[in-house]
Amino acid sequence: MGLDQQTELSRDEIDALLGRHETGVLSLARGDEPYAVPISYGYDADDRQLYLRLVSTPESEKRQFVRSDAPARLVVYEEGDGIYESVVAIGTLEEIPREELTVEHVEQYGDAKRPLFEIWGQAKSDLDVELYRLDPETLSGHRIFLDRDSVSQ
Repeated sequence: MGLDQQTELSRDEIDALLGRHETGVLSLARGDEPYAVPISYGYDADDRQLYLRLVSTPESEKRQFVRSDAPARLVVYEEGDGIYESVVAIGTLEEIPREELTVEHVEQYGDAKRPLFEIWGQAKSDLDVELYRLDPETLSGHRIFLDRDSVSQ
């Protein structure tokens, strides 16, 4: 698969892509050990912040990685008609305790839609939902136009 052209997405294009989607891949690290998980999110284009709803058990691997001080990365992407676009947000996850939720927070988490199906290794009653905000230090996006001739070969 050859590349015909690659360009950076503008601020408006990044906001549009993040606004069109509701899921991405959250990557975390602890020391030199990586961890990645699909998540649901809501996006506030005015403040350029992402709101994540993470579901886990107290002893889960996810919970251990979320507690790390390493920066988090959220990747959102789409592909179609020979064009691939992606946005990468890099920053620190900040937990928002339920007692500190504001109306504005609730509105953002309302945009973090739940998947059409859910698969959990534990009973729902054993799962905790934690709410986080990712205020990206870096927010970048790229568009790649795929060379159709090399794709069809």
